[in-house]
Amino acid sequence: MKGKITAFVIILIASICAPISAQVNLDKFDYVVVLMMENRSFDNMLGYLYENGIPPGQNFNGVFDKNLSNPIPPYADSSEFVDSVYVHKEYVMTNPNPDPGEEYPHINTQLFGTVIPDTNRFLSVSNMLPPYNLPFPLPAVYPLNGAVLDYVNTFRNGAGRFPEYYEYKIIMGCFPPDAVPVISTLAKSFVVCDNWYCGVPSQTFCNRSFFDAASSWGYVNNSPYEKWLVNFSTTIYDRFQDAGISWRIYFDPIDIIPLSLLVHFPRLVKYTTTNFAYMDRFKKDVRDGTLPKYSFIEPRLFIKHNDEHPPDSLFGNFFTPSNVLAGEILINDVYTAIKNSNSTTGNNWKNTLLLITYDEHGGTYDHVQPPPAIPPYVNAPAGEMDFTFNRSGRRVPAVFVSAYIDSNTVYNDTLRHSSMIKTMCEKYGMPNITLRDLSAPDFLGIFNRSTIRDVSTWPTPKPRALPYDADKNFYLNFPLTEFQEDFIGLAAAIEKMSPPLGIKTTKDAIEYLQGFKQRLKIKFMGDL
Repeated sequence: MKGKITAFVIILIASICAPISAQVNLDKFDYVVVLMMENRSFDNMLGYLYENGIPPGQNFNGVFDKNLSNPIPPYADSSEFVDSVYVHKEYVMTNPNPDPGEEYPHINTQLFGTVIPDTNRFLSVSNMLPPYNLPFPLPAVYPLNGAVLDYVNTFRNGAGRFPEYYEYKIIMGCFPPDAVPVISTLAKSFVVCDNWYCGVPSQTFCNRSFFDAASSWGYVNNSPYEKWLVNFSTTIYDRFQDAGISWRIYFDPIDIIPLSLLVHFPRLVKYTTTNFAYMDRFKKDVRDGTLPKYSFIEPRLFIKHNDEHPPDSLFGNFFTPSNVLAGEILINDVYTAIKNSNSTTGNNWKNTLLLITYDEHGGTYDHVQPPPAIPPYVNAPAGEMDFTFNRSGRRVPAVFVSAYIDSNTVYNDTLRHSSMIKTMCEKYGMPNITLRDLSAPDFLGIFNRSTIRDVSTWPTPKPRALPYDADKNFYLNFPLTEFQEDFIGLAAAIEKMSPPLGIKTTKDAIEYLQGFKQRLKIKFMGDL
């Protein structure tokens, strides 16, 4: 009897302490800033982070202590001499170039090493057939052996020729800390989450939708674009609005239109004059202590990229208008602005939580099998390309900065994009949005300090200089990238028109977006 009473008391104490502990951690931040970059896996950006020694008492799932490789397909260059490409350090900051496959069928090939049916091998995604390279049944342990295979196939489809060995081996490259000193310094100086997964094993639109809404309304690929007009998924911004919690989406004005607005147009268009602002406003808000409770930052996605997206498939064009170092500068700017904020009435370095993460892995290499996931809706039919949303997307970097986090912290628990929604709903007592965020773990375990860590102990990262930094006019005559075509296609769908045939260059696209903004009478906070 005594033993039963003791066990009961232990359970009772645990049940009381758990919510108390959660509330204590919820009180460790009043403001959240999310900076979402583009298309990089965890291994690609942070796999070598602790090569020189994992902090005592910590575990870190990187690449440096493993013998990782992917096989070379028999029809690829040099396959008669070498059978695999091994993970290696990458210092070319525009790699992988060209952009890997990032749509759902490409991710299936990367995960399972399969092309099913074989006729899909060198096709564009729009021409691929079911089951879209997905094996049946799925193996319990994914081989994760298709990165090189898919990169060779994607290169062949885009360039009309097979790549040489030096052109395809780059897909297994991962940046060491000295190549990406800003995100590496912040990851070591605060907390890196080595088990954070994006929402869908596919590309940008669906994963950004999942971060905002724990759903993509059943869609997995960017195109065709008309489908996004019926993306009526309730967003975290709707929840904030209903609860009276301030929020804002910041973006660079040279992009003309923020992608978040296009992806969630039916939901968010009514908030353009009150909740969408330019990056100069972000800098002012941080400095003046006037940030909203939740801030979401888009990097430059459309022109003069600082989003870290790999260069698109401009085959035959030897200039690469996308460089990871530009993103490093942006990350440093956002972090430094928060570090230097010292308002006594609003946001400051003590009460602001910064998350730096990526929308998707973008086809870059990662060695970890993504976990299963709960579909957003009960009894929903299979979505686009027959995907049932019962699998997570791949592992992406996630670094938190807070005065309540010790340096050299590695957080190993499984987290996912919808963990942000889960935690925000817990903090403000808001209802969940879908089963995906309801089932997601919150991220409160990242906090490991009970007292504030003085800002004097925070690092001062030193971003590397860009080898070039042309103004936006330099890019105007470049042909459109695939992502720019997606961006324009989505805007045109909103106007219920086909993308104008005359849009061939970045200049054409910018002029179209300026017209789009005028025709739909869209104004943002900085336009008033």
